[in-house]
Amino acid sequence: MTNQINPTKESIKALAASYPKDTPVTMLNILRFKEQVDDGSESGLSAYRRYGAQAQTHVKKVGAKVIWAGEVMHTVIGDAAHQPHQILLVEYPSVDHFLKMVLSEEYQAITHDRTMALEYGGLLACQKLAK
Repeated sequence: MTNQINPTKESIKALAASYPKDTPVTMLNILRFKEQVDDGSESGLSAYRRYGAQAQTHVKKVGAKVIWAGEVMHTVIGDAAHQPHQILLVEYPSVDHFLKMVLSEEYQAITHDRTMALEYGGLLACQKLAK
């Protein structure tokens, strides 16, 4: 879990083309913070907290909400040496709501804090299973 922080243009296009329209999407954020940002001025966690505080405005603006956030305490199965630090679930009314947010100029203006904070920032688009 390293060096994967920002989506590619191809991954955004694929998401837009393949995710069912008018269906809620839950974005699973898998976060591993840098010990220090590259210039050494602060911790990755500190930079991410700043990003998170700013991102809340954008999340709410598109009708999304954080449905769960937590600290990873122990890896039971997997690479414990590189386990994520936090997991975050954000539910959007649809993939179009998510894309509207992440592609907006206002949101893009705050992503530098996220980029400099993370060693790894996995993002998985998840659909709830039918009962």
